[in-house]
Amino acid sequence: MKNNRNVFRGSMVALVTPFRGGKIDEKALGKLVEFHIKNGTTALVPCGTTGESATLSYDEHDRVIELTIKFARGRIPVIAGTGSNSTEEAIMLTRHAEKAGADASLQVSPYYNRPTQKGLYLHFKAVAEAVNIPIILYNIASRTGVNIEPETMARLAEVKNIAGVKEASGSLEQMSRIRKLCPGEFLLISGDDALTLPVMSIGGVGIISVVSNIIPRDVAQMCGAYEKGDTGEAEALHYKMLPLVKAMFIETNPIPVKTAMGLMKMIDPEMRLPLCEMLPENREKLVRELKAYRLI
Repeated sequence: MKNNRNVFRGSMVALVTPFRGGKIDEKALGKLVEFHIKNGTTALVPCGTTGESATLSYDEHDRVIELTIKFARGRIPVIAGTGSNSTEEAIMLTRHAEKAGADASLQVSPYYNRPTQKGLYLHFKAVAEAVNIPIILYNIASRTGVNIEPETMARLAEVKNIAGVKEASGSLEQMSRIRKLCPGEFLLISGDDALTLPVMSIGGVGIISVVSNIIPRDVAQMCGAYEKGDTGEAEALHYKMLPLVKAMFIETNPIPVKTAMGLMKMIDPEMRLPLCEMLPENREKLVRELKAYRLI
């Protein structure tokens, strides 16, 4: 699967990291991998925002990636989240993921230090040149404080190994510019569940999804229906999922999705501080949507 960009499409899950008693719940992680393979998820993305990578130690980060690859057993690709606000650390994490057998790396923009566009280009170029697996950029200015501008994206698209971008800017105008400026083989992947279908309509190839942690089959069917030209079914699924998608972001991700998975008895809903339990009124809204979707 390595270096074949066509496998990175459809419904790719931004996998949660299950905890129990403060440690990684390895057994639960294995069950989640099987759940996704059974329900049509096309790729696993451990150690991203939804996987609470910011509060994993280096050893835990490496372990989650190793386990996900082990449990997947080559049946679907693993795109390892290995970004950092330190270029040296991003290279270290990405080299480990490559050695462990990851099919690609998801590289979030450096956060907090707010590099210039030149700094972003040099950072991603250095990471890409340090490994041989495809790099998928992750643009989420709401978390990182800096936007990868479409013109910078076009320069990065020319770098060997940089295969595409998970775009979570929320701007279809920006994504349209990326699609126009970057070569056709450069993958545009939605980073917002509510925008999956609109993004696919402008040339996107799928979603790295939060909501697919709980409804993987519906997200996969929506992406598959659109790719087959069945826009009616894709639109019906889009509108069916929309209220649940909204509930997934009523508080900071992954608080609602982990809470939902706890209510659905999929995992222990444990999170690490500074993430904490939902406010009671928000939990009530989440429960209402889960019931409406017949998940609980």
